[in-house]
Amino acid sequence: MFLSRPDGTVLRAIVAGEGPPVVLAHGYGASLLEWNLVQDALVARGHRVIAFDQRGHERSTLGSDGAGSGPMAQDYVAVLEHFDVRGGVLVGHSMGGFLAIRALLDHPGAASRLRGLVLFATWAGRIYDGAPHNRLQIPLLKAGILQRLARTRTGGTLFGSVQCGKRPSPAMIEVFLDVFLRQNHPPLLPVVRSFAREDRYPRLKDITVPTVVMVGSADRTTPRSHSRRLAAGIPGARLITVPDAGHMLNWESPHTLVEAVVSLHESD
Repeated sequence: MFLSRPDGTVLRAIVAGEGPPVVLAHGYGASLLEWNLVQDALVARGHRVIAFDQRGHERSTLGSDGAGSGPMAQDYVAVLEHFDVRGGVLVGHSMGGFLAIRALLDHPGAASRLRGLVLFATWAGRIYDGAPHNRLQIPLLKAGILQRLARTRTGGTLFGSVQCGKRPSPAMIEVFLDVFLRQNHPPLLPVVRSFAREDRYPRLKDITVPTVVMVGSADRTTPRSHSRRLAAGIPGARLITVPDAGHMLNWESPHTLVEAVVSLHESD
């Protein structure tokens, strides 16, 4: 399905299954493809799954408002409203979680459509804090150097391995690189800049949706310090640490993620 936004952006979404709704928001440089294992498992567990390409990614276009965190957070509200999500669980990975936090804080009506929030491998701003890996990776991305390096055999293997945990999977690396290198990165840089410039940690107390925070113990892109701050700042949030996993929990530990979603739907 395709959703048209007022600024000309068109979002691609895929819907599968029947039952309590789950909305899946992917990370930077990825696409709804990252949810393949998670989506199948959730549908099998009796859920209606809605996944969408973030604006400017894969088959979603980029309208006149651009790729700032504000317009992208508004897209979340549009998806929730378009599919009339009620009592849903919103799952945000990496950038997807960062934007989900802004969507809930800036658009209180979005929270009324949710009964749960899963934030995994993500942050609420100040992405350089405690993450020296990002001080290298993000400037290289902005300069276009990272993309060129990722197209080489050695550079691609290294970059892909860094996204994984202690046991990198060649298949995960191959698919990750294939999707990442398909994206047109320069128009997406405004949201990348917002990762460091924006800070919503002081406002986390205003998130009232029951929340699960997940992180891999070997995640170098969004280390555990950010997840601990999220769990400490969001009232009643539960923190799950996945041993030896990296940034791609959607593939490295999909069953843990699915169980977190199911637990929120089953909670009173």
